[in-house]
Amino acid sequence: MLKQRTVKQLVKTVGVGLHSGTKVELTLRPAAPDTGIIFRRVDLDPVVDFPAYALEVGDTRMASTLEKDGARVSTVEHLMSACAGLGIDNLYVDLTAEEIPIMDGSASSFVFLLQQAGMLEQNAAKKFIRIKKTVEVRQGEGEQEKWARLEPYNGFKMKFFIEFNHPAVDGTGQTGEVDFAIESYVKEISRARTFGFMQDVEALRGIGLARGGSLQNAIVMDEYRILNSDGLRYDNEFVRHKILDAIGDLYLIGHPLLASYVAHKSGHGLNNLLLRALLDQPDAYEIVTFDQLELAPAGYARQAGEEWALN
Repeated sequence: MLKQRTVKQLVKTVGVGLHSGTKVELTLRPAAPDTGIIFRRVDLDPVVDFPAYALEVGDTRMASTLEKDGARVSTVEHLMSACAGLGIDNLYVDLTAEEIPIMDGSASSFVFLLQQAGMLEQNAAKKFIRIKKTVEVRQGEGEQEKWARLEPYNGFKMKFFIEFNHPAVDGTGQTGEVDFAIESYVKEISRARTFGFMQDVEALRGIGLARGGSLQNAIVMDEYRILNSDGLRYDNEFVRHKILDAIGDLYLIGHPLLASYVAHKSGHGLNNLLLRALLDQPDAYEIVTFDQLELAPAGYARQAGEEWALN
C-alpha cells in the first residue's frame, strides 16, 4: 500500500517574511493520518488553525494567503511545494507571525527542515486526486492573455511558459517542463528562487509588500541585468521557480494530483481559480488510493521508496 506520510519529530527555524519583513519562528510537528497540512497562528489567543485548502485562500497578490476569522497566513506556497515534493500528507505548521519565512527564496530550506525531521510512514492509504477530464481557466486577451489547465495523466508532470520581456530573463529558457516520473523535485526544482525587479520594489513596499526582500532571498534585476553576484542556480531558474510556486499552489487541493499541468503566464491567483474550477466539476476528478505499490505511478512509487537524508 502507498501510505500517507508525516514527520518523525518536531523541528524549528527562524526567519523573516518576504512581504511583511517580520521575524517569525516556524515549527513543523507530526500530525495524525488524514489531518492534512494545518497552519497554526500560535501568536494569537485563541490559536487559529488554517487548513491548507484552496477554498481557504483569500489574497493572492504576490503570494498564496490563507484567511480565517480576520486572521491570515501568507506566502504558504514554498513550504507547500516542499511538502508536495517530499510526499508529506499530514503536518502541523506553527507560526508566531502572519507570514511563512522566506529563507533563501526557494523551497530548499524547507526540504532540509523536513529531511532533518525525518519521514514517518503512517498506516493509512495516501489519497490522490485523479483528473478525469480537462479543466482550464483563462484571463485577459491578446498579449495579456494567461491561462492554466489540468489534463488527465497517470502521474504528475508540468509545463510552464513565461514572458517577461527583460534582457536577463530573455537570455534564459522561458519554457520549463518536468515529469516527476523521471526527474527529482529536490534536484531539479527545489532550489529555484523567487525573483523581482528593482523598479517594482518601491511600488510593492508602498502597498505593504516586499518589505523583507533582499539579494539573500531573491533574484533581483535592474532594467538590464541580474544583480546577484552568484548568478543563477539553474540556466532557466526563472521558469523553474514558477513551476515551484505552482506545485505549492496546486497542493492546496488537499492531496497529490494525478494530472498534467500546463500554464502560460499563470500565477497564484490563476492557479487558485484553476483549483476552484476543478472543485466545481465533481465529474472532472476522483479520489483514488493504491493498495499495491507497483500499481502507483512511477514518480510516486519512487518517492515512497526514497531514503530521506538524516533519518
